[in-house]
Amino acid sequence: MKPIVGFVYDLKKDYLDEGFSKEDVAEFDSEETIGALHNTIEQLGYTVERIGNCKALAKALVAGKRWDMVFNIAESFGGRCRESYVPALLDMYDIPYTFSDAMVCALTLDKSMAKRIVAQAGLPTPAFKVVRKPQDIDEVSLQYPLFAKPLDEGTGKGITQDSKIDTPQQLKKVCLDLLSAYNHPVLVEEYLPGREFTVGVLGNDKDIRAIGGMEIKMLAANEPAIYSFTNKDEYEKRVTYSRLTEPKLKQEIESLAVECYKALECRDSSRVDIRCDRNGRACFIEINPLAGLHPVHSDICIIARNEGISYEQLIGQILKNAFARTNAGACK
Repeated sequence: MKPIVGFVYDLKKDYLDEGFSKEDVAEFDSEETIGALHNTIEQLGYTVERIGNCKALAKALVAGKRWDMVFNIAESFGGRCRESYVPALLDMYDIPYTFSDAMVCALTLDKSMAKRIVAQAGLPTPAFKVVRKPQDIDEVSLQYPLFAKPLDEGTGKGITQDSKIDTPQQLKKVCLDLLSAYNHPVLVEEYLPGREFTVGVLGNDKDIRAIGGMEIKMLAANEPAIYSFTNKDEYEKRVTYSRLTEPKLKQEIESLAVECYKALECRDSSRVDIRCDRNGRACFIEINPLAGLHPVHSDICIIARNEGISYEQLIGQILKNAFARTNAGACK
C-alpha cells in the first residue's frame, strides 16, 4: 500500500478572493506550484491528499484524519510564529512532516533571533539593532551605510531601493515608514556592499550538504544591488542568476550555508542567503526553512537544476530525508 502524504499549503488565490493584497500573499503559492508538487509526489509513488491551509489542517485533525507524512509548505498569517502553526499542530498529534519543526520555523522567521544563534556559533553576520518603537531609532549606533527591513517578513516584503540608508535622517524616515506599514519591528543592520548569493542545503545529521549556490545580480547598473520585493516579483527583467563555480568562493559560501543550517537546527532542506562584506568575506543574512518550490522560478529549484538535479529528484530527496528522520516507510 502506498504511503499517504497529506499536503498543507497556502494558495494565493484563496486569499486574494478574500480581499488580501498581492503583497499580503507574496509568500503564498500559486496553483501551478501546488499542482506541480502534487503530481511530482504522486509520480514518486505516494498517494497525495490535499489538505489546504493551517485552519483546514486543524479541522481535519479534529475530524480524525491522519497521514503517513505531511508535506508542509504553509506559511500562514499572523505574527512571527506563523510558520510554526502547522508543525506545532502536527507535533501535537504525533504526525511526521517535512522540513523544520515549530521552534526552528518561528526562530528563523525572526531575523534577529536567527542572527543571534549564528553569531553565537561564531559564524559571520552583520552587526544589527532591532527597532521596535520610534524611540529605538535614536539608539542605533551602527556604522553607516545601514540596511533596514521588516524583522519577520519574507519574499522581499518591505525592501525597496530606500532600504539602503546613508544618514540618520534616512534611517528615521525608513524605520517610521516600516513600523507604520507593517506594524512589526524593523531589523537594522550594517550594509554589506559585496556580492550576494543564495545556497540550497539538503539533509539531516551526517548527511547535510549544500547542493549548490548561485549569485544574484541586478540588471540595472544604476540601481543599488538590492534584492527587493519588486526585483523578486519582476525578476525575469530585473535580475540574473549565475551558478556559483569559483572554487575557493564556492567552498566558502557553501560551507557557511551548511554551518548556519546546522547551528539553526534546520531539517530536510532550507535555502540560505549570504552576502559578502567590503573585504569579500561571506556573511549570513537569513535562512528560509520553507523555501519556495515552484519547479521553474523558485531559487532552490533553479539551484538544483543548475547542478543537474531534477525537480522530481529534489522533491524525492526531501521526502526521503523526512521519512528517514522519522523512521517511517518512504517509497524507494
